[in-house]
Amino acid sequence: MADPVGRGEESNVFFREVQYFRQWWLWLIVIFIAGLSWHTAVEQLILGIPSGNNPASDPEVLVIWVVFGILFPALFWFSRLITEVRSDGLYICFIPFHLSFKKMPFTQIKKYEARTYSPLGEYGGWGIRYGFEGKAYNVSGNRGVQLELVNGKRLLIGSQRSEELVKAIDSALAQN
Repeated sequence: MADPVGRGEESNVFFREVQYFRQWWLWLIVIFIAGLSWHTAVEQLILGIPSGNNPASDPEVLVIWVVFGILFPALFWFSRLITEVRSDGLYICFIPFHLSFKKMPFTQIKKYEARTYSPLGEYGGWGIRYGFEGKAYNVSGNRGVQLELVNGKRLLIGSQRSEELVKAIDSALAQN
């Protein structure tokens, strides 16, 4: 699939990482929910067997099937976090929630370090999350780069290559 946000100028990119939701346990949950909605839709809409003691109407079952049987799995399959370090800043795009890169100029970053974190404990899970520690963009794992911004806010960027990300920021800053 082509990247709708583009890659920027190739010579300008020090680091690029694309991460997807591919955890087996997450997909087990997604497939279970989607399968349940497909089962209910087939039973009621095709076979004419209402589901449960107080069945939903056919239009309600149709909406539930579209949302949880098609859109919900598609959201997880097509979601991705793209992180780039360019000479003028850090760029983040969380598709489909961002339509273009969010730029974090290096002048806004006071401090940064690679660290291990608790996605559930500190941010309540994965995705675009807000917690006591600040904001996080993450899709898997428990490693990332913690940014402390000049305005006092904190931003964590989940990364499977957090040490490499820090080195890329170092290199971009050294070049400026």
